[in-house]
Amino acid sequence: MTRKIVSTGRGGTGKSTFVALMSRYLSPPSLLIDLDPDLSLADMLGIDLTKVGKRTIVEALYDAVKERQRGGSPLTPVEDRFKGFMWGDCLYEGRGFDVITLGTKDMEGCYCFPDHLLRKTISELSKNYKHVVIDSPAGLEHLNRNIVSQIDDLFVVLDPSDKSLIHIKKVKAILKEVGMMYDHFYLLANYMFDEEAEKYFKEAGEIYLGKIEYDPKVEEYNLKGEPLNKLPEDSPACRSVRKILEKAGLI
Repeated sequence: MTRKIVSTGRGGTGKSTFVALMSRYLSPPSLLIDLDPDLSLADMLGIDLTKVGKRTIVEALYDAVKERQRGGSPLTPVEDRFKGFMWGDCLYEGRGFDVITLGTKDMEGCYCFPDHLLRKTISELSKNYKHVVIDSPAGLEHLNRNIVSQIDDLFVVLDPSDKSLIHIKKVKAILKEVGMMYDHFYLLANYMFDEEAEKYFKEAGEIYLGKIEYDPKVEEYNLKGEPLNKLPEDSPACRSVRKILEKAGLI
């Protein structure tokens, strides 16, 4: 049975870093879904989507719409055209994990239709994977989209600020409002936490799994464009993420 995992939090807390490091420990096959318009997850995994000939969900949808406007059969829904593009053009198949990205909106209106298609895509694709991991964009809007209605493990990555405490409450409120169900709600501290801040969040009333330790090599690899899955196993960041996943029962 597929285990659905979501990484969320405020901007700059390290959500994508957490997902990239997580990918090296989850038993394959796993599907990683990047909902962040910055497309940073693929870079952290060492995947050049353009070089390998893969497109984003939004790009595939745009082409599906344009194809129909150019005179294709009006009886063929855009959704069916999109699926034809998606399976061959959007899904990157790697070793141990596959990747698919939402992309940057370049069409008029909101993300509603791409989200609708992605929701159906996740439902269909998830049957082929042990884990589906979603790297969320900053903020809370993605929760309102309700792309995944049932979550097994929800990780909220925090920075040491009062705004993070407020963010926790907002996340739970939105989940309840949109009817999104979850089995586990976890708090994670990013590398900026000190002992005092950790103690404060341990008493927040939620399950606190620990801190993603600071590792200068993470910054170095990101600057050089090196994939984080090449970090040495004794990396502080890797060791801490592995420990967090063990606590969550994911490995």
